[in-house]
Amino acid sequence: MLNVMLASAAAIACLMLAIWSLSLWKRDASIVDIGWGLGFVLVAWTAYWIADRDSADWLLPVLTTIWGVRLSGYLFWRNHGQPEDYRYREMRAKWGSAFAWISLLTVFGLQGVVMFFVALPLQIGTALADRDLAWLKVVGVIVWAAGLCFESVGDWQLARFKADPANKGQVLDSGLWRYTRHPNYFGDFLVWWGLFLISLSLTAAWWTIVAPLLMSLLLMRVSGVTLLETKLSTSKPGYAEYVARTNAFFPGPVKTTTSV
Repeated sequence: MLNVMLASAAAIACLMLAIWSLSLWKRDASIVDIGWGLGFVLVAWTAYWIADRDSADWLLPVLTTIWGVRLSGYLFWRNHGQPEDYRYREMRAKWGSAFAWISLLTVFGLQGVVMFFVALPLQIGTALADRDLAWLKVVGVIVWAAGLCFESVGDWQLARFKADPANKGQVLDSGLWRYTRHPNYFGDFLVWWGLFLISLSLTAAWWTIVAPLLMSLLLMRVSGVTLLETKLSTSKPGYAEYVARTNAFFPGPVKTTTSV
């Protein structure tokens, strides 16, 4: 287990240093987001190749690759040709010439640390599989697949909505976005709980539950819903009404609102 974790940490460090170096050349720290999904793909396959062939399991690397390549490909398509994310522009203005080193620690380094811990079920489940609870694996695959569909469809609906000039400044409240304000984040939530359940079907490492719990915290309270809604509440007319009638994270029926 130690060898797998050390190899995963080394792979993440190399990837983050490479993306950081590229960000200096492009003067765009936003590319760290594109590396997020691919980083987990790298970790999963690193664990697979480091492990003993008799104990390694291929399911987690394959499912992680499907999820990670789709996400990184979508983010590359969405962000290509766009200016640097406003968060990093603000950091760049604040830190000036020191931004390069600040970004290495607080953007790329921090994301690498988070990636390592979130990827624990991939590392342990892939490399140290010592059982096969078929029923739990099936449940995990179903949860993962539901999450992938939610995330993919939510991204597609949002991209199609933004592509129509008539929708500029408007709030998307149809499709999956009618039932949750963040179907893509909810889908990501399901993906990681599904991967954890699959990992648990392969090894009794209950302690790796810290990974989906950490991801859930990030999505709901830190870098996901909370951060995005802080911006949307001040930049989107009508967003307050959308908030009043639509669940923030978990899908649910549209709430009825009354005006006074």
